[in-house]
Amino acid sequence: MTVPTITLNNGTTIPQLGFGVFQVPPEDTAAVTTKALEVGYRHIDTAQMYRNEAGVGDAIRDSGIAREELYVTSKLNNGFHRPDDAKRAFDETMQRLGLDRIDLFLIHWPLPTRYDGDFVSTWRTLASFVDDGRAASVGVSNFQPAHLERIIEETGVVPAVNQIEVHPYFGNEAARAASHDRGVAVEAWSPIAQGAVLDDEVLGKIAAAHGKTVSQVTLRWHVERGDIVFPKTTHEERMRENFEIFDFSLTPDEVAAISALDRGAEGRRGPDPDTFDWIPD
Repeated sequence: MTVPTITLNNGTTIPQLGFGVFQVPPEDTAAVTTKALEVGYRHIDTAQMYRNEAGVGDAIRDSGIAREELYVTSKLNNGFHRPDDAKRAFDETMQRLGLDRIDLFLIHWPLPTRYDGDFVSTWRTLASFVDDGRAASVGVSNFQPAHLERIIEETGVVPAVNQIEVHPYFGNEAARAASHDRGVAVEAWSPIAQGAVLDDEVLGKIAAAHGKTVSQVTLRWHVERGDIVFPKTTHEERMRENFEIFDFSLTPDEVAAISALDRGAEGRRGPDPDTFDWIPD
């Protein structure tokens, strides 16, 4: 099955469906990623704070898949926002992944209450990784509209993507609109609300009408709205299920019905980016 691609604002392309390794134990990551690659995934999303970049790197090295067929994303640890720390951390990511170029590197969280509120110098540092050729694209994650506006106005550099929490119970429409208005692609993390939507009656009826699972219908909803998704699972059956979402379509009314499940801020499953300030040990 062919996964469609999204063209980013710098002319590069990214597979619209990927595989996420959030919360995959480091000791299991190589095996889990290898299985995902065997299923057909070619877009892998990891992060420094997941502590499993090395496992992703091992799976890539042993896969035999040509580098140009793979798309690899990682993200900056919250503890390394200062420019010199970010540069060192990026070098370490490249070493752990075993790559001399990464397809996409993101600021994981803006942390507006940390570092004297300075995430702009962090963004300038990431932009330098594109200038030196070691990153094809750079972007942000969990950036609110005001955060996006600030880095673009102060640096003139527009992120390629904004990876934010989006699912039927939390559409995060203000952040989606702010991203789209600036030509920034949206990546949706927690696309099935950490499983919370799986018993939803509306989604269940739509899934039954298509002979699909609720997870497949929810991922298809994301795709039809133009967002990039990378569901996470350690089970091969679920990997295959999540991959099989390109052989059916939702009607406009079905897309609207799913969007109407939005609960606003009450539907958020993760932290609020305006106040989140956790730095790992």
